[in-house]
Amino acid sequence: MESLQHRTEENSPIVKHGENVRNPFKPTGAFIGASWFALLAGVVGYCIGLWNASMKLNEKGYYFTILLFGLFAVISVQKSVRDRSEGLAVTDLYYGLSWFATIAAMILLTIGLWNADLARSEKGFYAMAFCLSMFSAIAVQKNTRDAKMFEDKEL
Repeated sequence: MESLQHRTEENSPIVKHGENVRNPFKPTGAFIGASWFALLAGVVGYCIGLWNASMKLNEKGYYFTILLFGLFAVISVQKSVRDRSEGLAVTDLYYGLSWFATIAAMILLTIGLWNADLARSEKGFYAMAFCLSMFSAIAVQKNTRDAKMFEDKEL
């Protein structure tokens, strides 16, 4: 049996389609577009929901701040996890704070929605828009980093 490290034409990570040569680890345009679309749909949907909500301005500000805090936190987690996996230095303090901020944003949203005088459908809408935004922010950050890595290698 051949070693997994042995590269041949058949098991090479470079996929050849006619004259086009593509690395399977490079994000495709479709995935990049879908990630950005999901991020925009989540954030814009969440914000439109806040705009149309019949809650006080300070409540709207709370939910908007939680969204921004969560977006920053998940991007920070994605970056620190990726940096560690690539062998780049990330302090334990920053790594821990990134995870703490992510979990705190989710808990704060949950507590806010639990105690809000909103219909269950509205609470579900905000929770799902928040989750979509968080997940797609991670995907956009990953795609941006992957694309930059391949761009740097092609130069």
